[in-house]
Amino acid sequence: MEILPIGTVNVMLPSYGDHYEWNKVTTCVHNILSGRRWIEHYGEITIRNTKSSACICKLTFVKGNYWSSNVNEVQGFVMDQEGKVVHRLFGKWHEGLYCGVPPSAKCIWRPGSMPMDYELYYGFTRFAIELNELCPVMKDMLPPTDARFRPDQRFLEEGNVEMAAAEKQRIEDLQRTRRKWNDENNTKYQPRFFKKVVDLSQRERWVSNNTYWELRKDPGFVKMENPQLW
Repeated sequence: MEILPIGTVNVMLPSYGDHYEWNKVTTCVHNILSGRRWIEHYGEITIRNTKSSACICKLTFVKGNYWSSNVNEVQGFVMDQEGKVVHRLFGKWHEGLYCGVPPSAKCIWRPGSMPMDYELYYGFTRFAIELNELCPVMKDMLPPTDARFRPDQRFLEEGNVEMAAAEKQRIEDLQRTRRKWNDENNTKYQPRFFKKVVDLSQRERWVSNNTYWELRKDPGFVKMENPQLW
């Protein structure tokens, strides 16, 4: 199964006045139905600072196969505005990324350590495991659309597969009912916290409409009308 992300990722660093953007590579999940399941990333990433043309970075995630020596391999470089390569990058995305030329290259990134018994939790990283955490302090501050309120997701995390399947079916029935009602009444869905814009490169993208954090301060989500999601 191939996953082809569209759009770009944006990271702004206000303290430095930088705005970085980059595209995502293709992700492929092999042997979903049988055999040893494994994930592969391949394609090219271009990282730019939209506030400066001083340099640009290109990374190539090499396409290989499970038994090849270049599985998970990443190669790349940083070049200045004149096109001259100033840094060379290499490594493997599951082990680390190095800058320079072997054997004197310097490690500039490593993935975090895996949590205990991660094999029992679908191989999730610590970050992935904590995504569904819902502490009491946060509960009243979040909008009802937050996926941490999904009961099927919570049941699955707790190991109750039967209830998770039943709740998933109920939620999907609600979604189909809402979609049918919207179609019959010619109602167009309007995103609440995002808006579509066209950038200088004539690309469409979704950006924040800057209302989420203001509503969360009050908190104002409980005062809003929302459909029954879960």
